[in-house]
Amino acid sequence: MVTATFRFYEELNDFLAPERRKHEFDCRCARAATTKHMIEALGVPHTEVEFILVNGESAGFDRLLQQGDRVAVYPMCETLDITPLLRVREYPLRVTRFIADVHLGGLARLLRMAGFDTLYETYFRDEEISAISARDNRIVLTRDRELLMRREITHGCYVRELKSSRQLREIFERLDLVGSMRPFTLCLHCNTPLQSIGKERAKHVVPSGVLSRYEKFSTCEVCHGIFWEGTHWERMQALLAGLVPPA
Repeated sequence: MVTATFRFYEELNDFLAPERRKHEFDCRCARAATTKHMIEALGVPHTEVEFILVNGESAGFDRLLQQGDRVAVYPMCETLDITPLLRVREYPLRVTRFIADVHLGGLARLLRMAGFDTLYETYFRDEEISAISARDNRIVLTRDRELLMRREITHGCYVRELKSSRQLREIFERLDLVGSMRPFTLCLHCNTPLQSIGKERAKHVVPSGVLSRYEKFSTCEVCHGIFWEGTHWERMQALLAGLVPPA
């Protein structure tokens, strides 16, 4: 066994036992323990970690811990320039796509509303979520820290908020999504890209009052839903506008 000193910063403390939060503490580790093994043994999912310092030097998840090591663990930090440091993930995702667990259906629909490809099914098991995440390079969204500790998952977010609109803001702020929005381009129900249609086609499926008041319509070719810029659209537009920081 070896003993190392750990310090976790900012929101990573939420995952620790109360007596270990916001200060250094010593912890005994197996001789072959890596930084990743010990970070997760202490309760912090590896997906929540952005970079690690061991004895003041940048380290990855595979760093073997030695007697007397001092380990500092950081989440994503917008106010700190970490350009010269080693990020613990080898590559960023080129396209921001998500998969949400069974408890985050409301968030999944709101992300689709904002134009982000988000898979969600109530029947997804944890092993399916981790496999799809690895296969499709998707960010896992969950309130289950054990799910985020699965080895196959490289990118994930532990969602702290309980209300879906607040969850949306949390994810937008954490991942800086405002500039990547493509609102109202995906079906809220099945995640399929929407197609614009003319009034001639829409008149067979929408009420006559709707047809006379609105000019723009779109449809999902999978579930055959029809969408227009009505009061529901206005409420969603207001929700998205509230996510954009003031100039």
